[in-house]
Amino acid sequence: MKKKAALLSVFSNTTLVVIKLLTGLVTGSMAVISEALHSGTDLVASLMAFLSVREAEKPADTKHPYGHGKFENLSGLFEALLIVAAAVFIFYESIARILRGAEIKMPLLAIIVMGVSAITNFFVSRYLFRVAKKTDSIALEADAKHLSADFYSSMGVIGGLLLVSVSGLHLFDSLTAILVAGIILYEGILLTKTSTEGLLDKSLPEEELTEIKEILDSYKDVIKDYHELRTRKAGSERHIDLHISVCRDESILQTHKTMDRIEEALKERFPGCKIVIHPEPCTHHSDSCPSDCYWLRLKK
Repeated sequence: MKKKAALLSVFSNTTLVVIKLLTGLVTGSMAVISEALHSGTDLVASLMAFLSVREAEKPADTKHPYGHGKFENLSGLFEALLIVAAAVFIFYESIARILRGAEIKMPLLAIIVMGVSAITNFFVSRYLFRVAKKTDSIALEADAKHLSADFYSSMGVIGGLLLVSVSGLHLFDSLTAILVAGIILYEGILLTKTSTEGLLDKSLPEEELTEIKEILDSYKDVIKDYHELRTRKAGSERHIDLHISVCRDESILQTHKTMDRIEEALKERFPGCKIVIHPEPCTHHSDSCPSDCYWLRLKK
C-alpha cells in the first residue's frame, strides 16, 4: 500500500512539474515558475519517499540489527534541505524581477494550469494522508504535507494572476511568488524539525508514553515495579525498552510468561513495535516479603 501511494505521488508530480515549467516559460510568470520548482521539490520528495519506504520495509540484518526504519527520517531531512534551497532561489529571483520590472503574457493560460494543479494536488494529498495514517509512515506523511502546501500555494498563485489580469500590475506576480517561497520555507523548517527528532532518537510523544505507562501499571499484580523506561521512533517503527522487578523466588518460566504478556499488550496497542524487557529480582527474600506480595499469594 505504501509503495503504491508513493508511486502515485511520483507520477502526479512529474506531470505537474513539466506542465507548470512549460507554462511558466511561455507566460513569463515567476509565480508559475516558483510553483514548478515547488512541484519539483515535491517530485524529489515523492521519489525519496518511494525509495525510503522500500528500504525501511527491509528486515533487520547483521549490519542493521535494529532494522532500516531511519531511512524514512533521512529521506525527510534530505527533502527539507531541498525545500529550503528552492525557497531561497524563489525569493532571490522574485526580487530581481521586481527590480527589472518583468511582465507576464497570457495570464489566463497560467490560471487554468494552476487550477488543474491545485485540484490534482488536493486529491492526491488526501489519499497520501490516509495511507500515511494507516501505515504510520513518516515519508508518506511528509510527501502529503508537501502536496497539501502546494495546493494552497497554487490557490495563492491563481489569486495573484487574477490581480494581474484585472489591474494590469505585473508586480503582483512576483509578490505572489514571494508568498509561495514563504510557504515553502516554513514547510521546510517544520520537516527539518520532524526528521531530525527521529534521527536523534527523541522519545515518543507524551500521549503515547502515558498509554505505555497505563499498560505497565495494569500488570502491577505480577511485577513489583518498572523503571528505566526508554522509547524512540525510527521511521514508522516504535522501540520500547524497560526494566521490570519481579519476585526473586519465582521461576524463570513464570518471569518469561509475564514478559510475554506485557509485550503482547504493548504490541496490541502499538502494532509492530520492538520491545526489550530486562527482568530484575526484587530486594526482598521470601521470608521477609511484604504481606501483599503477589508471589506469596501465588504460592498459597
